[in-house]
Amino acid sequence: MTPRSLRVRLLVAATVAIFVALAAAWVGMTFLFERHIERRVTDDLIREGLQLAAHVSITADGQPQLDRDPGDTRFAEPASGLYWQVSTPGGSLRSRSLWDETLPASTVAKTRNWSVRSIAGPFNEDLLLVERIVKPDSGSADVLLQLGFENRPLHEARVEFGNELALFLLLLWVILSAAAWMQVELGLRPLRRVRDEVAVLHSNPRERLSSAHAQEIEPLVNAINDLADAREKDLGRARRRAADLAHALKTPLAALAAQSRQARLAGATQAADGLDRAIAAASSAVEGELARSRAAMIRASANSSSKALPVVESIVGVVERTEAGSQLVFDIAVPESLDIPVAAEDLLELMGALIENAARFARRRIRISGNKSDQGCALVVEDDGPGIEPAQMAEALLRGARLDEAGGGHGLGLAIAHDLAEATRGRIALERSELGGLHISVHWPA
Repeated sequence: MTPRSLRVRLLVAATVAIFVALAAAWVGMTFLFERHIERRVTDDLIREGLQLAAHVSITADGQPQLDRDPGDTRFAEPASGLYWQVSTPGGSLRSRSLWDETLPASTVAKTRNWSVRSIAGPFNEDLLLVERIVKPDSGSADVLLQLGFENRPLHEARVEFGNELALFLLLLWVILSAAAWMQVELGLRPLRRVRDEVAVLHSNPRERLSSAHAQEIEPLVNAINDLADAREKDLGRARRRAADLAHALKTPLAALAAQSRQARLAGATQAADGLDRAIAAASSAVEGELARSRAAMIRASANSSSKALPVVESIVGVVERTEAGSQLVFDIAVPESLDIPVAAEDLLELMGALIENAARFARRRIRISGNKSDQGCALVVEDDGPGIEPAQMAEALLRGARLDEAGGGHGLGLAIAHDLAEATRGRIALERSELGGLHISVHWPA
């Protein structure tokens, strides 16, 4: 199965290609080395043959004779691997190294040029043989000069060279594979940068991939940016339509509320109650849709941060002027230096929903605190109201749920706060407060 990793594919392809290339180089270089030493041996044999030709002569009875033997001592050592032989129709001379063996008659030496061939030589060894026809005198018979060298040392040298070359090429393969790995890493670095920018685009849809990329990556970057533009436009149109629809419904609902009041004054209490319930359900849906639209706008906004304490104090200052808030004690324990990774207006809406919800159901006291750690930062709102049963806390945060129907007494504000917290990449959690009511914490990771 083909690996899905582009890095693995490139590395495997590079190492295999390098190995095949070096293996071919090993075969070619050992062949060339063998040819080279064969040429060197051939040149040495021809050089010795020229010395033979310079000292050979023919006696009156047609026998060849030498004025001086070649100087290489191996010619005098039996079965040394280096041999010479001088032949005429009347007889022959040969080196002591041939002992009682002879070199075969030539079938190719018909000119005065040196010819080279491999033969099955004496002592059951293959020979590299050079041979040539010479005429010592203008009127003399032809003399066949033959010099041979055993192939075994040549093959041994080739094997030794091949083994050493294989070790060298193996080390070179490791080095080149490491270089290929570095090349792949450098080549894929632009893709890693694209991945990081796409992650930023995921967290902030208004961001776009930068144009400072390699030429080969630029079409991909442009395609991603075009797709992000189209997605943002589609989402913007959808959000605007949803918000316009929600706002458009507010006026008819207000008119229905007025008619409900008139019906109640006219004595149609039962009809007015049913109409109020329908209006309340529709209003909750409208408020929820507006909250979701606001949450979508928060997701699309640029990353920012704000001081938590001024936002909390401004909300508490407004809530204290309400009828429910004027009867409560607000305990604010938010550090002045606490920064929340949320824009001030978004944090105002989020904390406003939580604090207003707590003020609606608290008996006497509301505590607002904040903290920061290596894991992130958090804001906590607690009240001494009736709270929510643990089994119903998960249901209380369901999008669009009416929490007064969930049994805890806390209304739509928690569902809206949940949407806003998620939109700011936060996490909201509910539990029982030490004050007796609800403990609501919003945590933003570092």
